[in-house]
Amino acid sequence: MPFRRKGAGPKSNYITPEGHAALRAELDELWTDERPRVTQQVADAAALGDRSENAEYIYGKKRLREIDKRVHYLAKRLEVLVVVKPPENPDDTVRFGATVELEDEEGNCVRYRIVGPDEFDAHEGKISLDGPVAKALIGKREGDEVTVKRPKGPITYEVVGVSYSTI
Repeated sequence: MPFRRKGAGPKSNYITPEGHAALRAELDELWTDERPRVTQQVADAAALGDRSENAEYIYGKKRLREIDKRVHYLAKRLEVLVVVKPPENPDDTVRFGATVELEDEEGNCVRYRIVGPDEFDAHEGKISLDGPVAKALIGKREGDEVTVKRPKGPITYEVVGVSYSTI
């Protein structure tokens, strides 16, 4: 999961079908596999005696709290997410779920997919709908120019391609 400031939850409730499936799979794996395994480890460690100095017991209890917190978050989040399927007859307009190819002023090309805040991963080229680049791109078409404000200064891109396939 990407890093977020405490109390800084996602703004949008949109998610791609792939992102929804990944969150559901994570919840299922935590609930049906990892939690029972860690619970058994904690029970085994508790059987060894003194719990106050038992590192396996202490770590196991901490891990159970982390799992329970994540399970609770995922269950609540999945209730409010809206799965947005790609358009059946897409045009060259940038919308949620689009994969966008951009070229900067020096001819460098980048490729981003606009996804929900629960599934963004900059290393994979997935950017959040709530982020500045995606906000600047929404509604643009192939051939349009867009300027994005960044901490190190603005950058101008030309939209050179729009598709609705995954990266």
